[in-house]
Amino acid sequence: MQVIADFVNSLVETIQSGNMVISILLGLGIVILESIFPVLPLALFIATNVLVFGNVLGFGLSWVGTIIGCVLSFMAFRKGFSRLLYRHIDTSKIGQDVMESISNLSFPNLVLITALPFTPAFLVNIVCGLSKMTFKKYFIAMLIAKVSIVYFWGYVGTTFVESLTDIVALIKLGIILLITYIVSYFVCKKYNIN
Repeated sequence: MQVIADFVNSLVETIQSGNMVISILLGLGIVILESIFPVLPLALFIATNVLVFGNVLGFGLSWVGTIIGCVLSFMAFRKGFSRLLYRHIDTSKIGQDVMESISNLSFPNLVLITALPFTPAFLVNIVCGLSKMTFKKYFIAMLIAKVSIVYFWGYVGTTFVESLTDIVALIKLGIILLITYIVSYFVCKKYNIN
């Protein structure tokens, strides 16, 4: 645990040591990198941004960074690997059924799956990028879902274990997920995203 605390402290010092523009770019950059390289700790980077920049700017940087990173990951798989995948699954009925199910996943369900804190975002990016899901559907789902993820990790931040046993934190998370689902449902209906 001390290693994590030392890492966060050194990251905070590094970000704070530069001028404001460099600090903002570094704060944004670490979250973008995490969305592309999932072995990096998103919770740590969001908590660092919130600690360094405050609740509003830290939240905004983390949200924008995770959206940019997710879109880059989605596009890499959409442009780089989807044709290769579809050449191999054209003969597989199971593969076709799986990719069709993912492509036809309802918008509210996509938002809800993505908004859950422990859903591996990189996997969602890869699967959506490889599917025939429209970019519009994916992008709007990310815009909505990532609000709850960034809020959750910013809130939980350095007290992760305590927050999981704190009923108030769990209730807040449940309310955020419910609001996220309701917003996605109305956005889906209004803009006919499915």
